[in-house]
Amino acid sequence: MKIIVKQSPTELGEAAGKDAAERINKVIAEKDQANVILATGTSQFETLNYLVEQKNIDWNKVVIFHLDEYIGLPISAPASFRKYLQERFIDKVAPLKAVHLVDGETVNAKGECTRLGKLISEHPIDVALVGIGENGHLAFNDPPADFDTPEPYIVVDLDEECRKQQFNEGWFAFVNDVPKQAISMSINQVMKSKVIICSVPGKRKAVAVRNCLEKEICNQYPASILRKHNNCTYYLDNESASLLQPIK
Repeated sequence: MKIIVKQSPTELGEAAGKDAAERINKVIAEKDQANVILATGTSQFETLNYLVEQKNIDWNKVVIFHLDEYIGLPISAPASFRKYLQERFIDKVAPLKAVHLVDGETVNAKGECTRLGKLISEHPIDVALVGIGENGHLAFNDPPADFDTPEPYIVVDLDEECRKQQFNEGWFAFVNDVPKQAISMSINQVMKSKVIICSVPGKRKAVAVRNCLEKEICNQYPASILRKHNNCTYYLDNESASLLQPIK
């Protein structure tokens, strides 16, 4: 586990983006293709901005997956993660080798999980960009998260704190508009990634950061499991790291 603390969200995002770009280029140089997981949400703004500005990444050798999507939310909705990635990343880089987005509008969510699970099993993940929710969730695995399922993607219920976070960040007009279910990459699938870059800016994430980095590793603090990964780097800013004990 490696923790890097930057002054601001912008510096955090740029550092995480630089790390991701270097690792993606290294994988492409080694095997001519990189399989990458992208996260969404406000924590990823600066990281994705940095990546799309890089002209030395051969994006047509990159396969993209993403972490989660609301069930029943159309891609045209402002809060759609597919819309987020399309507008903030996919449309701004050279054509990718492939993009496998989560279809939350499907009438068969379990079937969509099976489809995605087959695809990701054929594309072992080289680099995963993730964040931590205010309730400590990893992807949309809210507490108590399922640490045991071997399924790569699962249908999950979103807890009240998670739904309030989405509303408070401005993605929805009313908290009741936030869907109650989503399709999420599972904890075990995230942990299969060879490299994990976890970006967590902002004061409102400070409690979650403290819980996930200093308390016991358990499913009440889902992202605490990242401490068991052998190549995970946490990028924090001064505010998100403000409750951590000083490193001795």
